Amino acid sequence: MPELASYLVTNLGTPQNGAAAIDGRISQANGRLKASKSRCSIERRGGTLWLRGTLPPKPGAVQSEPYRQKLALGVKATVAGLQHAEKQARRLSLSLDDGSFQWSDWLEADTNLGTVGYWVERLEANYWQRRAKSLKALETWQSNYARVFVKLPSDQQLTEQVLRDAIDATAPDSQPRRRTVQALAKLAKLAGLEVNLSELTGNYSARSVNPRSLPTDATIAAVRDGIVNPGWRWVLGMIACYGLRLHEVFHTDLTDFPLLRITEDTKTGARFVYPLYPEWAIAWELGDRVLPALRVLGTAGNTKLGAKVSGFFNEKGLPFRPYDLRHCYARRCFEFDLGVDLGAQLMGHSPEVHKQTYRAWIDEATYRKVFDRLVYRSDAPKAP
Repeated sequence: MPELASYLVTNLGTPQNGAAAIDGRISQANGRLKASKSRCSIERRGGTLWLRGTLPPKPGAVQSEPYRQKLALGVKATVAGLQHAEKQARRLSLSLDDGSFQWSDWLEADTNLGTVGYWVERLEANYWQRRAKSLKALETWQSNYARVFVKLPSDQQLTEQVLRDAIDATAPDSQPRRRTVQALAKLAKLAGLEVNLSELTGNYSARSVNPRSLPTDATIAAVRDGIVNPGWRWVLGMIACYGLRLHEVFHTDLTDFPLLRITEDTKTGARFVYPLYPEWAIAWELGDRVLPALRVLGTAGNTKLGAKVSGFFNEKGLPFRPYDLRHCYARRCFEFDLGVDLGAQLMGHSPEVHKQTYRAWIDEATYRKVFDRLVYRSDAPKAP
């Protein structure tokens, strides 16, 4: 079958170096286009070919002047596809030269102008192609992407204005704004939209959250003792004693109590945690798991589990928010002189986060306490 083998190599390239072979041919084609003073070039994105050049703004674009854009041709990166792309490049360049360019002539080929729903489906398909299906992966998709995309007009064309409108609908310098920009930037990149959304992210970071007054440990213990429901009393005690994220309290291994092990199906995966204070762990009998009666246990994702915990705190009007308990654990890491690396390990984040974020919650009184303990100790250096 020599004819078939020759055809496959000519049109698809060899299996070993097909991409390299077609990239070489694209370079040659672009050389010919440049020599003929063409106003656009060809590039490969994955397995398809695109044109790139300075084009008039697309319908719905914010820009009013021509700018560098990509235009999908809907053909595969083969020799045959490249021959078609070179012809289309010359056609496009000619229409720009004589002023006859109209986006309507390219709508059918230009998948950039597909609907929002179309590109969201494409992005979700790409997401699952790159990772095994698991509860953790599903949770990430729902938290970081789906909750953003559900607010978009799925039947409208994906344009820069649609993206900017969605971003403007979020609060400036907020975590939802940052999440929205990150998700929409991925959508724009997949669709080939030449738009820079990073400038809209704002100044949100965990570091920029203003420190607020955290509850004292005595207040935490008193509130915990006042909770009648044994399941919720156990939940609050676990979060307070081990500094857990809200969903992590449902993913615990108590085999080595009072050492706690967080299982894999959590935001940052498996880790171990020591109690601060160990006395709480023993006195509160945290080794005996008592979960609240929730219908969603065993089926809900981590976001919903965390929402259930927040909902209980709000419903009961507790004098602090559930995440304050985690921040108080971070404060105790400092008070107990735990090193940054160990504190970060116990809390399941990086040492950088531990330094930049959680130390911001330590108030002046805490620093004073540590200062007094170190400076006024019996073996402290004496002034001359």
